[in-house]
Amino acid sequence: MSEPPTPVTGPRPAPLRFFGTTWVRHDGHYALRRAGVATGSLTAAFGGCLVLRFAHQGLAAGQVGPYVNLLVLGTFALCSALAFRRTWTGFRGGPDPGAAPPARATMALGFLGTLLAYFLRSLAEAPGEKRLRARYEEERAQYVRRVARRTGNPAKRGPG
Repeated sequence: MSEPPTPVTGPRPAPLRFFGTTWVRHDGHYALRRAGVATGSLTAAFGGCLVLRFAHQGLAAGQVGPYVNLLVLGTFALCSALAFRRTWTGFRGGPDPGAAPPARATMALGFLGTLLAYFLRSLAEAPGEKRLRARYEEERAQYVRRVARRTGNPAKRGPG
């Protein structure tokens, strides 16, 4: 017979998209999951580039003119840069509290930036792992300090 699992004391780590809680000890095929995220995000970015290429060909076939072509290209480039920056800062420490919330349209048009940020971050670690690890270690340290203060029976202590 197997023994019942021991109850986990203290704070629990927050699950991370595509990784669950495997980022804590890098177990459960963590490296394989990271490779999958890197491959998937790069493949999706490549597919997105193909879709944008077809859209550009459609604009060229419609003979909309160089102004509209430049406007569309600039819009996607700017939105991708903004989405990359926002995603990248979110992985490191979370969004700037003083910054305005992102427009959904900006993030949607900048999907290439988001996918490239996922790809680059997954080469080093699970995207968002650094932020969650810092928060988890701080929670663990607070838990250890709280438990250490409660050792012994306070009724048995003598006067201060």
